[in-house]
Amino acid sequence: MTITYKNAEYRCAMDLTLGLIGGKWKSLILWYIGEKTIRFSDLRRSLPQITQKMLTQQLRQLEENGLVNRLIYTQIPPKVEYSLTAAGKSLLPILSTLCHWGLNHANEVESTKQKTNCKC
Repeated sequence: MTITYKNAEYRCAMDLTLGLIGGKWKSLILWYIGEKTIRFSDLRRSLPQITQKMLTQQLRQLEENGLVNRLIYTQIPPKVEYSLTAAGKSLLPILSTLCHWGLNHANEVESTKQKTNCKC
């Protein structure tokens, strides 16, 4: 069974889901936006390894897929804020579960408690 979403074919629902939030940055961007409204520069500081170009591309894709809202203020200097849509917020419990799973798995493999910066 294939699923068509925005003129793209996906093999199954998991393929579609990973297409929407998969990759190195999208889940982290959703996680760091969370329940708050955040400016581009603050989001970039939260993810220091991402380039400005990549963050812009990922945010645009998340916005196109209805997961992120972008609010542009017409002022000088320009101000842009991002927040999650209802669909984006519905991913937060799933992302939290993934975060907890990662911590538990790391602790099991390493057999010691590790300090982490994850905000689970």
